[in-house]
Amino acid sequence: MSIALPILGCYFRKTMKRVRSSVISNRANLLRFLMGFFLFFWLLSNPLTAQIDESRTGSWYMYIWEMKTGGGPFGLQGDFQYRNWNLIGDLEQLLLRTGIYFSPVGKDMRIALGYAHIITGSYGESRITRAEHRIYQEALFPYLLSERIQFIHRFRFEQRFFREGLVRTRWRYNLLINVMLNRYRFEKGCIYLSFYNELFINGERNASGRSYSLFDRNRLYGALGYQLSELAKVQIGYMRQNTNEWKKGQLQLSFHHKIR
Repeated sequence: MSIALPILGCYFRKTMKRVRSSVISNRANLLRFLMGFFLFFWLLSNPLTAQIDESRTGSWYMYIWEMKTGGGPFGLQGDFQYRNWNLIGDLEQLLLRTGIYFSPVGKDMRIALGYAHIITGSYGESRITRAEHRIYQEALFPYLLSERIQFIHRFRFEQRFFREGLVRTRWRYNLLINVMLNRYRFEKGCIYLSFYNELFINGERNASGRSYSLFDRNRLYGALGYQLSELAKVQIGYMRQNTNEWKKGQLQLSFHHKIR
């Protein structure tokens, strides 16, 4: 199934090129297209009432890095995320993820294979946690829509292994848009806006005697970013996450670092 990621990505790139030459050439139509896209996924889920306090804003603190290995097409990537149900202290998730990527010379794409370890905590005073091991494959396709607008499409396929022997898979599609406000490239001093929507789809409807819906969750995000140097930038934003059981807002602070 993971082989389908590059195929889907190539198909999507060709489709977006056709869209770019027709619909996207008109800025008014582009604005309506983007508003409709994000509104659709905002309304996609209809969460049920849960014990989680949905009015309580959570927080995610993230360090995201990548490192080139020599001058070739290979490199390493990863992230560390400390996620809280509240501003700090009530653990939602602790995520450690790394991987190796391949970026063909002269091609605007990247494919990656990696591993993640996740500890998920319970809401409130409970200290019960659950561990998860995850293998993932992804394909990433960036391109410039204009001099200041960058689109990035990311397709990811995950194999998820839980302590009790449960094995599940999940598909993810992320559309990321960066809008540079005062520069024409990401260089020191660049101020930019960043938006993304990520849709999660379960790979199985039944696993180990349990039933799951096709829709897993959706994340809608907006942030303000600042380029500290050629190798580092920082973002602060807000993410709204919808699942079948709850919906919740999260503040996000992330540091992005290229190691050379």
